[in-house]
Parts: sequence; C-alpha cells; structure tokens
Amino acid sequence: MTQAPELPLHMQRNGLDPAEELARVRDEEGVIKVQTPFGVPAYVICRHEDVRQVLADPARFSSALTPIPGSERMNAEEAATMRAGQLIGFDPPEHTRLRRMLTPEFTVRRMRTLEPRITEIVHAALDDLERAGKPADLVEHFALPVPSLVICELLGVPHADRAEFQDRSARLLDTSLPIDQRVAAQREDRAYMAGLVARAQADPGEDMLGMLVREHGHDLGTDELVGIAGLLLLAGHETTSNMLGLGTLALLRHPDQLALIRKDPALAEPAVEELLRWLSIVHALPPRTTTADVEVAGHVIPAGSLVICSFPAANRDPAFIDDPATLDITRGAAGHVAFGHGVHHCLGAPLARMEMRIAFPELLRRFPGLALADPHEQAEFRAFSIVYGLRALQVTW
Repeated sequence: MTQAPELPLHMQRNGLDPAEELARVRDEEGVIKVQTPFGVPAYVICRHEDVRQVLADPARFSSALTPIPGSERMNAEEAATMRAGQLIGFDPPEHTRLRRMLTPEFTVRRMRTLEPRITEIVHAALDDLERAGKPADLVEHFALPVPSLVICELLGVPHADRAEFQDRSARLLDTSLPIDQRVAAQREDRAYMAGLVARAQADPGEDMLGMLVREHGHDLGTDELVGIAGLLLLAGHETTSNMLGLGTLALLRHPDQLALIRKDPALAEPAVEELLRWLSIVHALPPRTTTADVEVAGHVIPAGSLVICSFPAANRDPAFIDDPATLDITRGAAGHVAFGHGVHHCLGAPLARMEMRIAFPELLRRFPGLALADPHEQAEFRAFSIVYGLRALQVTW
C-alpha cells in the first residue's frame, strides 16, 4: 500500500487560512529549516519584509541555480530544453532578455483593450452557470472557463483543447503524484506546446504567439518559444481560476464584505487586492538557491541552500498590515506579495486583476441570491496543488 505523501509546511493550510505553524514561525523565529519531499533541506522564510528582501535580491538568492522538478530523471540536454523560456527559472540578465519581449503585451493600457472581450466571456460563463440549474458547480461553469478562454484567445490556443491542457496542468501542479508522472506531464505539455509554436512559425497570427514569432523570432529559439507559451498558458488559467473560486467562497463566508461589493461595484478594485492578500493562493514561487552565506531574520543560511518564501505567512504578517486575519475589502492591501516581488513579479498581474475586477461584481449582479448550496458542507481544497484552490464549489441562487 502506497503511503500518502506528507504535505510540506509551506503548503499547509487551515481552510482559507495559513497553517498555525507557519504563523508561529513567522511571529517567533521568522525562518525555519525543513526537509523537502525530495530529501534535501530548505529554509522557509515567513516574514513580509524578509520575503520582499529575498525576492528582490537575485544575486544572492538565485532562480537559475535551483534544479527544475524532475530534472534528476532527465539527461542534461532534456533538462536544459525543459528550462528554456521558463522566465521563473532564470536570473538577470537572461531573465531580463526574455521578459522584455513580453512586457508590452501585459501593460495596463494593453489590458484595457481586452476589457470588452473579457466582459463578454464573463457574461457567457454566467449564462452557462444559469443554464446548468441550481445547485451548480461554480468552479466548472465559471471560475475555470473564464480565465481559460481569456488566455487561450490571448495566446492563440484552440479552446477545444481546454479539457486536455487543464488535465495536464492539474498533474503538473499536483505534488502528491509520483515524480515520474509529473515528468511525463511535463513532456506531454512540451510536445503539445511545440505543435502550437510550429503552427505559429508557419503562419503567425495576431495572437501573442504570432507576435513573438514575427517580432522576436530572430532572438528567441524554438525551445524558448515553447517554454514561454507553456508557462503563460499554465499561469494564465490556473491562478486566476483558483482566485475566482476561493474568492467567491471567501465572500460567501463573509456576507458583510459581499454586500459591500454588491452595493458598490467600484469596490471590486480594492476587494481584489485584499482577496489576493488574504488568500495568497500561490504558496510560494519556486525555491531560490543561495549563492553565498546569507543572514535572514538573524538566521545564517549557508551557500547552496534552498530558500522558500511563504506568501500566506508574509501576507498575514501583523508587521505588514493591521489586523491581518480580518478580510476587509475596503483597505486594498497595497504591498502584498501575492504576485511575488522584484524581477519575478507576476507578468500577468494586470490581466488577472482585470479578470477578477470584472468577474466578481458581474457574478453578484447576475445572482443576487448567490449562496452556498450546503453551508455546512466541507469545502474540498486542492491541498497538494502548487496553486491552492477548490476542486468544486456547489452554489445556489
């Protein structure tokens, strides 16, 4: 009988809250040394100020020196191919070179041009939710399809392939699976994205892949294009879909906060920031590797050590924000690290913010009586996923 894997400390939660042990470490030691599932130690950083300092210092806390998951199952050539184009796996100046080509596509101005189409996609998903009849699964009919369709259109990915890449994404992010299965999912994903890139190279369209081929094809190798496309597709639907699902659950459990948004949809903007802080669905960015002996919160971390920054602990740090355990959508929570910080700050943050700013008020407007189908039912969380979320959320109206 296969023993269930143990959930690493930085991924442990208590429902919508960080694990009590993470909060204790943050408030007392600030840093804790743990054993990773791969058998090597790592240092978990829990305080807001320390997390920002680590993320802002790629010279001492390197992304490029950290092996990609499953690399021990690959030869050097395949590991290099798997890393190609993965912005989060590089340090400046290589990271800067890759990111500079994508930044114009994710500016706030560019996102505003997408607003009418995103609004149409949200309305279509709400129609689908209503047609499903109550009770209905909000994740299946709303939270997952909205960002999925948006990123598909942005990248030029056939939406008919949605079920296929969502299944693959779930396997890529599920740390409870044996590493061989996750490596297999990486290879499948790479092969799929390689096909999309080949089509874009043969006939570049007006989508982002087409733009990259036309404008940067001489600077980007095919492997880099494949890696960039795969990263954007994975990050573009997994993160926002889980925010829409968990965010709705959080609002339904805090009816006073939900009522504020329903009364004044303009509060959606600060509400999104507060939900990002309060939920912190990304447990951490991929680990960094120290390039020298460093001191964090009074702890000396030796050179060559893995460092993990806990976003849920940092975003609930009382040294960062007053009354951090309270969900208060009116404060906006500027300075949170839900999108990371420094050179690896989430490239797609403007897109994610716009999707949520549109989706939450429209959901509440369409369904004034929105409620949990069974308020006493235990929510089923994706505990072992790198991106925290819900498997389903049954709602009525």
